[in-house]
Amino acid sequence: MPKPPLPADAVELLKKPNPAVMAVVRADGTPITAPTWYLWEDDKIVLNFQADRKRLEHIKANPKVSISVLDEASWYTHVTVHGTITLQDDPNLVDIDRISTHYTGEPYPVRDQARVTGYLEVDAYVGWGKVSS
Repeated sequence: MPKPPLPADAVELLKKPNPAVMAVVRADGTPITAPTWYLWEDDKIVLNFQADRKRLEHIKANPKVSISVLDEASWYTHVTVHGTITLQDDPNLVDIDRISTHYTGEPYPVRDQARVTGYLEVDAYVGWGKVSS
């Protein structure tokens, strides 16, 4: 798999509010996936999690994750990023609001749950379709 930096066409895909699926590993080694929102910012993928979710517990135990982003126009074009997440609390919901606005045009509607932001540092990537690797 190629190492960063990502090519311009992959970055352009990641800048858009495209569908994405994130993979994490459970304590028993079983991989699990979940659809997710993200932002591409400063050569990192920004994610946000409800603080009491099991997925966040898995990330804390093993911060190595993958996220596949599919071109909304044609899922045959996609980029998968592999890397390590660092976490920090999002007490004022600033990050989830930025991500929600990216996808919906509105701040995140749920205001009474603790949130945690994850910054995915790209270790490697692979592209398919109109994205070069």
